[in-house]
Amino acid sequence: MKEKMNNLGERFGKSNWLILLLFGTIGQLAWTVENMYFNLFVYETIAPDLDTVTLMVQLSGIVATVATLVAGVFSDKLGNRRSFISIGYIIWGISVALFGCLSPSLTSALFGVGAQRAIAVTLVLVVVGDCVMTLFGSAANDAAFNAWVTDNTRPAYRGSVEGVLSILPLIAMLIVAGGFGIIKDIIGYRSLFIALGAIISLVGVFGVFSIKDSERLEKNGGFRDILYGFKPSSIKENIPFYTALLIVLIYGIAAQIFMPYIIIFMTTYLHFSVIEYSIAFGGAILAGAALNLYLTRLSDRKSKISMLYLATAIFSLGLFAMYFASMIEEKTALLIVFTAAGFVMITGYILVTALCGSVVRDNTPAHAVGRLQGVRMVFSVLIPMLAGPAIGNAINAGMNIELVNPGADAMTTRYIPAPEIFLAGAITALLIFALIPLLKKVTDKNSK
Repeated sequence: MKEKMNNLGERFGKSNWLILLLFGTIGQLAWTVENMYFNLFVYETIAPDLDTVTLMVQLSGIVATVATLVAGVFSDKLGNRRSFISIGYIIWGISVALFGCLSPSLTSALFGVGAQRAIAVTLVLVVVGDCVMTLFGSAANDAAFNAWVTDNTRPAYRGSVEGVLSILPLIAMLIVAGGFGIIKDIIGYRSLFIALGAIISLVGVFGVFSIKDSERLEKNGGFRDILYGFKPSSIKENIPFYTALLIVLIYGIAAQIFMPYIIIFMTTYLHFSVIEYSIAFGGAILAGAALNLYLTRLSDRKSKISMLYLATAIFSLGLFAMYFASMIEEKTALLIVFTAAGFVMITGYILVTALCGSVVRDNTPAHAVGRLQGVRMVFSVLIPMLAGPAIGNAINAGMNIELVNPGADAMTTRYIPAPEIFLAGAITALLIFALIPLLKKVTDKNSK
């Protein structure tokens, strides 16, 4: 048995790569649809209300954190990740499909209310529906799947695995920002969400028969461990883990300042068509992902912590460039320069994500992997998704760039996303430079 365990530690394995790529890609596709297209769905089909978009992001972050915290503890207690992943994906897909059926006309028919009231009720329903989807998605993906990855990887090759994982959200963005826009114009939101939900559920069914838990995974912990990661004693014992999460926190806030509004920004402020923003997004993502396949492999041979300096600088530089590119008036030049700036931003975005993820996993204690997924979510999702969109929307409201043809709706916000959200994201990201030396210090001290 000992020899078998050593072999498992030397490589990730083809079957594990299949599970990681399939469930990682589909999971990120679902999250990207929620983070970007659910927003656009609300904005285009119900009401152009950025306040509702902001509320959706914030409540989703709260639900995601609680769900991950509870599901992580349960998966530790039961010594079982596979069931949470498989069953969770099945229900997750169903909730995505049902979300696409929401509309003011359906609400009006079901509740017998007038047009204005139907819009208000539908806005409430989409927020609730988004939270339901997040509940099952986080239990399956953020808690169980992320714990499964940690269970089945080792520090020697974790940078490469994390590099692939960090590219998957960008591939999902590429598919969603490009392909979904075109498909949506052809078949509509409802059919699109139903099709996506079916795919997510089918992947869950596949997982029932294919996912295997690590042989190292054992039953441990209990309900009392829901607050395990928030105890002073746990923090004291795992200082490098929590220091790395502080960097994840700052980075997450920086990204959430602009990310929920980026497609709306490109369609309203930059006046990009579906094809044009698909080119801008797609070109930036493909080039950034290709470059990061090399950079993340390099991180397995170099210091991951030291490489955070480079990654943060690239990310911030890209955001500054996107801000200044937005000032270009000539359409072709705007498209080219904004795409180039997006490439720089995306390169840094992927690299920071990969390096932080790898460092966090390296410093996660093996006996508490599931229990600490909820703590990770507080730093990577909850606080960033509460603070980031609030900052971004405050900037949008403050700049008050008028929405052209807002319609007669009294409820809608009549302003659009402003380019200053990229400037704010860049400045926030620069705060990471102050934390990298601290992370290096506590990590070196812990390894002695």
